[in-house]
Amino acid sequence: MSPGTSPGLSPLSPGMSPLSPGMSPSRRGPPPPPPGTGSAGSRSSRPCGRCGNWGSPPGPPPAGPLPRLAVQELLFWRDVKKSAVAFGASLVLLLSLATLSAVTVVAHVALALLSVTISLRVYKAVVQALQKSEEGHPFKAYLDLDVTLSPETFQAHAAVVAQHLNRGLQLLIHLFLVEDLVDSLELALTMWLMTYVGAVFNGITLLILADILAFTLPPLYEKYEVQINHYMSLIRHQTKDLMAKIQAKLPGLAKKKPE
Repeated sequence: MSPGTSPGLSPLSPGMSPLSPGMSPSRRGPPPPPPGTGSAGSRSSRPCGRCGNWGSPPGPPPAGPLPRLAVQELLFWRDVKKSAVAFGASLVLLLSLATLSAVTVVAHVALALLSVTISLRVYKAVVQALQKSEEGHPFKAYLDLDVTLSPETFQAHAAVVAQHLNRGLQLLIHLFLVEDLVDSLELALTMWLMTYVGAVFNGITLLILADILAFTLPPLYEKYEVQINHYMSLIRHQTKDLMAKIQAKLPGLAKKKPE
């Protein structure tokens, strides 16, 4: 008790309520909990398995560069076994499509897969019956895998596909409606050259060549990157100079500068 205050009187000034003016008792919040403790209704502070923050709900898996990195590792032969299997399987599939119809290829692949799985299933069942063991289904680990597609993952991939489709549509409108005459002429020249390519090769043959080049060119480029970049820069500069000369002689072909 401070000096000057009589006993039995509160240290508050006369007429002053214990609450601040304008604050009702219902608006007074509960006292803050002591550090290190949480309320009974608060979320647990243990981290969940799939989220990085403490107690935050798991978010959708990133749908960004993961598939692209996996394809890049295959094409650059980071893992020789995986790249060899992918290259051999894709090449055999394309060669089969070149000699047989697509329906026949799909039917034979399905029959081969079913023959392997059914044989293994029957073999395991006979072994378990003879040994009187209960090992369970041979593909139990694969049957328990969660292969469902969550709505968040589907929406993320759909957004990426929609973005690529919009860009493709804008490019088609740009080329076929002759927004830029030079670009449309380049497309026309490319399509004219493709008529001669189509007269020699069919679609499956081009896919086989593309598959072979996709698995052979990236390692070669990685090995001779400096030399290839040097020659590519020379070709690019010569092409730019040639196009600049053509546009200078034909002013109507000059590209419009963006405003």
